Order: sequence, then C-alpha cells, then structure tokens
Amino acid sequence: MSRAGRLALLVATSLVALLALAPAAMAADGVGLWGRTDDKVVTYASFAVMAFFAILVVVLSIIQIRLESRKERAREELERLRRP
Repeated sequence: MSRAGRLALLVATSLVALLALAPAAMAADGVGLWGRTDDKVVTYASFAVMAFFAILVVVLSIIQIRLESRKERAREELERLRRP
C-alpha cells in the first residue's frame, strides 16, 4: 500500500472513530453544550440550519452571477479588440 493510501485510511478511520464517539462525549442525560435539549431548542436549531443554507445558496448565486457577467464583459472586450 502506498503512503497516500495509508494516510487516507488513517484519516478515514480517525473520522469514523470521532463521529462514533461524539454523541457520548458531548451529552449527559440530555444536557449538552447548549443546555437541556427540548423541542424548542431543536426547532430553533433546525430553522437556523435551514436559514444558513438558504442564505448560502443566495450569496453563492450572486457571486456566480457577478463572475459570469465579468467574464462575458471581458470576452466581449476581447472580441471587440480582435476585429480589424
């Protein structure tokens, strides 16, 4: 096995171990870092996750639109300069 393969296997194994042990490490009797977890906390956390991804999609779309328009302007400028 190559060195990169061993490194990938080590990283994958470590990640699986961390994900498997995280719930036991972060909560005791329903009390985690935030406090007692009830329906209200779970609902607000879910809304926050949904809002984050909606805002992320909008922001990344705006960035892509601006980059595309910039690329089109540069392409038009090059075409204009190439024509005799």
